[in-house]
Amino acid sequence: MRKVFPLLAVAVLFSGLTLAFAAEEITITGDAVCAKCALKETKTCQNTITVEKDGKKTTYYLEQNKISKAAHSGLKICPATKDAPVKVKATGTVKEEDGKKIFTATKLDPAE
Repeated sequence: MRKVFPLLAVAVLFSGLTLAFAAEEITITGDAVCAKCALKETKTCQNTITVEKDGKKTTYYLEQNKISKAAHSGLKICPATKDAPVKVKATGTVKEEDGKKIFTATKLDPAE
């Protein structure tokens, strides 16, 4: 029984640290297009933001929430094409699923 409590304490500590790192908000600025209409990667409309840093491009797929849905038509991301994307600035959290970066936006505005 004495050995169980230290193991339990360590498990709780590491799970708390994982949640703290996973929930860190970041801000990205890049080109937004629809994954269905412009990129032909999904079956339904989904916003993406492509960021270029040090010559490397990273595409973030926006989680479907109130903010990303409002931006889809409000910022005219859906009719945007790969050749004429919408410049946006987004704040939120990132997680990785199936090799893709999923961005949950808490704020999404046109880039200045």
